[in-house]
Amino acid sequence: MNTQARDAARPLADRLRPRRLDEVVGQAHLFAPGKPLRVAIESGQPHSMVLWGPPGTGKTTLARMIAEYGRAHFIALSAVLAGVKEVRAAVDEAQKVWAAEGRRTVLFVDEVHRFNKSQQDAFLPFVEDGTVIFVGATTENPSFALNNALLSRARVYVLRRLDSEDLLALIERALADTERGLGGRGLTLDAEAREQLVTAADGDARRLLGLLELAAELAAAQQGALDAAVPEVVSGGVRRFDKGGDLFYDQISALHKSVRGSAPDAALYWLCRMLDGGCEPLYLARRIVRMASEDIGNADPRALRIALDAAETYERLGSPEGELALAQAVVYLACAAKSNAVYMAFKAAMQDARAGGTLEVPEHLRNAPTRLMKELGYGKTYRYAHDEPQAYAAGETYFPEALGERRYYQPPPRGLEIRIAEKLDHLRALDRAARDGC
Repeated sequence: MNTQARDAARPLADRLRPRRLDEVVGQAHLFAPGKPLRVAIESGQPHSMVLWGPPGTGKTTLARMIAEYGRAHFIALSAVLAGVKEVRAAVDEAQKVWAAEGRRTVLFVDEVHRFNKSQQDAFLPFVEDGTVIFVGATTENPSFALNNALLSRARVYVLRRLDSEDLLALIERALADTERGLGGRGLTLDAEAREQLVTAADGDARRLLGLLELAAELAAAQQGALDAAVPEVVSGGVRRFDKGGDLFYDQISALHKSVRGSAPDAALYWLCRMLDGGCEPLYLARRIVRMASEDIGNADPRALRIALDAAETYERLGSPEGELALAQAVVYLACAAKSNAVYMAFKAAMQDARAGGTLEVPEHLRNAPTRLMKELGYGKTYRYAHDEPQAYAAGETYFPEALGERRYYQPPPRGLEIRIAEKLDHLRALDRAARDGC
């Protein structure tokens, strides 16, 4: 196969890879004139770095351009397939290139988060002594996925998903470029079809160009218009949703904070984003139950019951019928009075329980089912609350003596906790009066 035929067989996304920084679409926060990364690349003095961003944002392309601008040798590894053996072979190759040609090597490791600690450690000495310029690409948060030793030797750059304007510009380039794109074929695309492609791409340039190329091939095979082929190739797509990855936790965080912030519309949006992306609804049900206790609590105790009912409804009905119950619960929780008083009280009490050790239960609170226990005085001075005025044993103590009295629960002036606070204030007044001998 000659070079021209081989180039024509390459996917459109590969053929349209930017060859110069001015051809990069999006990422203006990194590549606008005067930005530090752009200056470093154009000066031919790149440094080791980690490129963190969603798929199709140009991480591999950027690594190749770094090597080209710096006239460096380029070695690409995939952490999915490579191991310590391949890393050492790449380092040996880099050392030979430096000895023979005086050129540095850019070692590009795709999906670098898949390397374990020993694999990451394998090339650390060669990053440190300058044998290789390390460029790692990852879709996972480097703070969790990479060793601190590696992060300390590489700067992290965040690549953002492409917005609609970026993707529309990429479609225009692909249709106009006669050398590497689809130009010269007489292909046109109306505004509606372009928007369909942009929506289906979901910020991913590679996905966008793959769909566009597939639509062009389908139109040619059917001898029809490109506009008519687009709906067929974009049907059935879902939003990007990396189960267990960084985007997953960002979205569940957005849902939880929308509920906490009493924003029912935003809460519904994030719930639907996660359902649309393939999140397990029962996971969402568990998180919704947690929200009811953590952020609403006794300000509206109905919230917990509604959340539990929604979870049970989904278990009985399944999808999609049961998803409406989750939506109902999310809206109710977002609109309910908010209180984290129980959540904070629980944390404070747990801290005392862990820090205090095995403190003695006061004798008057101990159970006395046997004669020996009664002879030892267990429960002897206990005051049965139901026999007391107002069914309250004013002045009684219930904490271990070594711990003293504690006030964990501080109900705020919201929802039902207004009444709870009033009752507690009244009972505490009775305690003070009993202890003062009034």
